[in-house]
Amino acid sequence: MKNMKKSKKPSLSMVRYAFKNIIWPRRKLLLLGLVLIVINRLSGLVLPGASKYLIDNVIADGDLKLMKMLLFAVGGAVTLQAVSSFFLTKLLSVEAQHLISQLRSQVQRHIIYLPIRFFDNSKSGELVSRIMSDVEGVRNLVGTGLVQLFGGILTSVICLFLLLKISVSMTLYTLIPLIIFGFISMKAFAYIRPIFRERGKINADVTGRLTESLGGIRVIKGFNAEKQEISIFEAGVDRIFQNVKTTLTTTSMVTSSATLLLGLASVGIMGFGGSMIVNNQMSLGDFFAFTLYLGFLIAPIVQMSNIGSQITEAFAGLDRMEEILTKQQEDDDPNRTIELGELKGDIQFKDVNFAYDEGKEVLTKINFEASAGTVTALVGSSGSGKTTIAGLAASYLTPETGTVKIDGQDMSKVTLNSYRMNLGVVLQDDFLYEGTIRENILFSKPDATEAAVLEAVKAAHVKEFTDRFEDGLETLIGERGVKLSGGQRQRVAIARAILADPKILVLDEATSNLDTESELFIQESLNKLLKGRTTFVIAHRLSTIRKADQILVIENGEIVERGTHDELIKTEGRYYQLYTYQARI
Repeated sequence: MKNMKKSKKPSLSMVRYAFKNIIWPRRKLLLLGLVLIVINRLSGLVLPGASKYLIDNVIADGDLKLMKMLLFAVGGAVTLQAVSSFFLTKLLSVEAQHLISQLRSQVQRHIIYLPIRFFDNSKSGELVSRIMSDVEGVRNLVGTGLVQLFGGILTSVICLFLLLKISVSMTLYTLIPLIIFGFISMKAFAYIRPIFRERGKINADVTGRLTESLGGIRVIKGFNAEKQEISIFEAGVDRIFQNVKTTLTTTSMVTSSATLLLGLASVGIMGFGGSMIVNNQMSLGDFFAFTLYLGFLIAPIVQMSNIGSQITEAFAGLDRMEEILTKQQEDDDPNRTIELGELKGDIQFKDVNFAYDEGKEVLTKINFEASAGTVTALVGSSGSGKTTIAGLAASYLTPETGTVKIDGQDMSKVTLNSYRMNLGVVLQDDFLYEGTIRENILFSKPDATEAAVLEAVKAAHVKEFTDRFEDGLETLIGERGVKLSGGQRQRVAIARAILADPKILVLDEATSNLDTESELFIQESLNKLLKGRTTFVIAHRLSTIRKADQILVIENGEIVERGTHDELIKTEGRYYQLYTYQARI
């Protein structure tokens, strides 16, 4: 925790962001809130002011007419205070929740457009936490927190003047512990702000691991690893507890110091006030009013310490939002200005080098052309660079050096939207949403006609297994399609790609989870799908790519062989070794 002792002040950009995008657009609502808080606090001061006249005039002199006026004034003030408090909470608390929903959408919108590399280095559960939890504290910038802070300052200032009017010496005595309390509070908030930031990170880590473990529950049970996951999660929640304990200890120290210092002030006031009453320097009503005004001075200050903690949490959340919102999105590159029109589909790799980490080349001097409507197969051992080449063709990645061209245009200068509307992918790890089979097929083209959906279903042989389900295409498949077999999931993914009708197609082990019979059906469907499309196929099962127009053999990030199936078999090189090895298996 030593590194947390120095508070990171809100960056100027984040303060500007908070003012420009959060506070200023809601200025009218906040102004109304300020008016309500002024009415609320002023009406609250009627009671202590009336107590002086009750004691010194009504009780001492028996002035019943004045008593009626005091009762009417206090009753009206209490009613006004209650009504203003209700509308204050209703207006600002609702708007604060509205703000949270808007910020969540903004962060999610920004994250969804970040590059693939960002997601490769982030846990999905952690990102969920960033979207859902980090913005929670920001509600205090629009909710009652900010106006309560203003109201507390207003009440304290008014009460200070009223206290000085009653007794300057007693008031000055009370200011000493209040100044000490203010100093302690400032130091405490400076200390806990980075702790709030750290709590967000810990929450994200724990949520990320929990999401992963629940998603991989079959693997956990398969390896009897329940105790291991329980232990990891318990360690994570203990980190959260230790963090919360630190903030609670700090805030309780502030509260306790307030109790001690203000208690000492009360003891002194009793002595001062008692002496002054005995010496006829102060009336009993003045002393009673002083005590009540002092309470109204102290209460907002203590309340402001809690509000200060909330606003500290809000800026900690904004700090973490800033970390996300300042990351460059895929299409933010000012060089991406070319809008593709009708796509032909010629793709060229020229002297392409790529590294995920600096100094660790994954691809070196990759050169090849994939003409429109042809099938390019990528084969090689695991980790050779096949998926990286496919990722470059799909525009998920950008070369470190060299160029990838589409119809003669440098892909790094093409707007991603204009390219990807012509792209279709079928991945080895087919991602399906929780929902129906129909919804997952329609994902690639939500406005597709029923006839087009049924044609895709037929082409991918999805109908073969949906006919056995009671609800057919409306069958719910569970999270990530868990209720379907691996082969069924891949057929749904292929149907989704067929429906999209793309010009560029990337197939990553598209038939890896299919049994022999299903593979024959799918291979027939793929042959129809591939016609007229520029296709990249990654396949370990080499029997599925015999008809490819060109086969690139990738080893250690380089193209070591290229040609058709028959040409490569004749050379008896690396492809021949891979093919004959699989044939023996």
